[in-house]
Amino acid sequence: MVDVDTLVIGAGIVGLACAAELARRGDAVLVIERHGGFARETSSRNSGVVHAGLYYPAGSLKALTCVEGRELLYARCARDGVAHRVVGKLIVATTDDEVPTLERLHALGRDNGAGDLALIDGAEVARREPAVRAVAGLVSPRTGIVDVHGLCASYAAEARRHDAELVFRSEVTALERLADGWRVVARGPDGEASIVAARVVNAAGLAADDVARLAGADVPRHRFCKGDYFAIRGARTTGLVYPVPSRAGLGVHVTVDLGGAFRAGPDTEWVDTPRYDVDPAKAAAFGAALRRYLPHVRDEDLAPDYAGVRPKLHAPDEPKADFVIDARDPTMIHLLGIESPGLTAAEALARRVAAAAY
Repeated sequence: MVDVDTLVIGAGIVGLACAAELARRGDAVLVIERHGGFARETSSRNSGVVHAGLYYPAGSLKALTCVEGRELLYARCARDGVAHRVVGKLIVATTDDEVPTLERLHALGRDNGAGDLALIDGAEVARREPAVRAVAGLVSPRTGIVDVHGLCASYAAEARRHDAELVFRSEVTALERLADGWRVVARGPDGEASIVAARVVNAAGLAADDVARLAGADVPRHRFCKGDYFAIRGARTTGLVYPVPSRAGLGVHVTVDLGGAFRAGPDTEWVDTPRYDVDPAKAAAFGAALRRYLPHVRDEDLAPDYAGVRPKLHAPDEPKADFVIDARDPTMIHLLGIESPGLTAAEALARRVAAAAY
């Protein structure tokens, strides 16, 4: 006998979006989360930026879900009163050698539907951001910032309005295939318990590959890419300023949150297991990275803030991997490699999960 239609493993933003979408469609939904609340890992340890969709290969799941999810996110924020601002983003080339990269991003973003992008020269960069030193820039007006906790709370509230249940401090320890679904065994404060679900959505974030293996699935292993953030005193920028992207990520960029606090990050550090310490000695490397386009920043202007870990499906020397929605078995759907732009793409990913489930 089935206890619930859908059991979602993980209450990060993607798991919550999946729960809301499936509950809205009429499923009896249960969400199991190993932490004491929602969005305790990757969802809350990032830049808090709503991406426009200009970095990802055309036709990729990252590109498609980022562009679709961006507009769904802004619509949700307007409807539910989630704090956000469409502040735009400036990506800068600090040398002539970097200008072709800006031009490629411009073309790629245009193909992806990233909005009304504009290439500008160094004089226009200086007019927009007087503290920034650059020879050219790319303006992305549809990029924004959002209250991540408020956004996650919106998905959780929608799921609960449709009778979904969220259970925290409960970690999945076993998955057993049954004739009519899956037996899910989870360990909580009071010991182990099991429940039978017609289908399972594995949105376990950093642990999604481990959960998939509990189900007997042959999936690629997550590689953990840690990124640290430093608070900046006296950034002198008005909004989001990014360098041209590197092989590993988007580079050490400057963001501002809704409270007006400026941060730099993330850097790139491949680690064997997730950890969240920030080494104060990294201020020198952060300062050097920032001074390429913000020459006034001193190392002493930087203070350790927080760290996040990105679950990647490629090694440092391999091409960047796409998101994976593994729905080979529609009763056990795995979401793998959900790093940036997962925050922006969450609702679009949830719609694809729902389509795969039915």
